[in-house]
Amino acid sequence: MVEQLPAPVGAGIYNVYTGAQAGSAVPTAAQLGLEPPRFCAECGRRMVVQVRPDGWWAQCSRHGHVDSKDLETQR
Repeated sequence: MVEQLPAPVGAGIYNVYTGAQAGSAVPTAAQLGLEPPRFCAECGRRMVVQVRPDGWWAQCSRHGHVDSKDLETQR
């Protein structure tokens, strides 16, 4: 069984780095993995993001919390 990414960073209709419709250009820093997601993929709302030395976490007011440590186990 393949686990899906949490709604805030999963496949949605919005770009998680720019908030624009999916398919728009992704910033270079994000392509290199240097930038955490800033917008929810499901609703396009700006998320609360905390960057820490070992990763980041992001919280959408509608779709919940996601932590980069949780995503590491799904790779």
